[in-house]
Amino acid sequence: MARIYSAELRPGKMDLISQWLPKASWFPDDGPVEAEPLGAYRFDDPAGQVGIETHLVQAGSHTVQVPLTYRGEPLAGADDSLVGTMEHSVLGRRWVYDACGDPLYAQAFAAAVIDGVDQAPLYTVEDGARHELAPSMELVGSGMPDGEELVEAPAHEPQGWVTSTLRHGDWELSVVRLVDLGGRAAPPPSLAGLWKGQREPVVLGWALPLG
Repeated sequence: MARIYSAELRPGKMDLISQWLPKASWFPDDGPVEAEPLGAYRFDDPAGQVGIETHLVQAGSHTVQVPLTYRGEPLAGADDSLVGTMEHSVLGRRWVYDACGDPLYAQAFAAAVIDGVDQAPLYTVEDGARHELAPSMELVGSGMPDGEELVEAPAHEPQGWVTSTLRHGDWELSVVRLVDLGGRAAPPPSLAGLWKGQREPVVLGWALPLG
């Protein structure tokens, strides 16, 4: 489960994302953007040390998926993936990374796409009592294809998507960056999402077997 703190963040998450997006090589716009939240989902860190949160935002004319990891200290070798730092009024300084450059995210994303692991339940603690929180998004997994479907899987990812590609074990993972709201599908196993106001699931990513 993921604990949500009632905390002040400086700068806020949307501010960090707005500052970072124009610098991302895959983002189409070079000028200033203002990210507006649509929904978010979290994955569990088994060790309970790293926050793994993905934001769906509207940035200008683009609907963007922004996976982030929040760490209590810098991640060695991940300077190119650093989005920025924030001051968390409860947890202190947090180093915020583009999660596609964080190995922990690849493990969690693979578990969601391939194994069907759902998003982490959210909770907060008030006056010593724990209260569960409703998620702002629903994740929809395609399920694992059978052996024949895996053998017949395409050799390359579908064309026309803006994605980041990760590797985990014997799988190549594609994380959609610019979300397509037009109803396009991806080969299973894949992951889609719904948020308030979005009637049809939109593809968030998929996996293809290597070799």
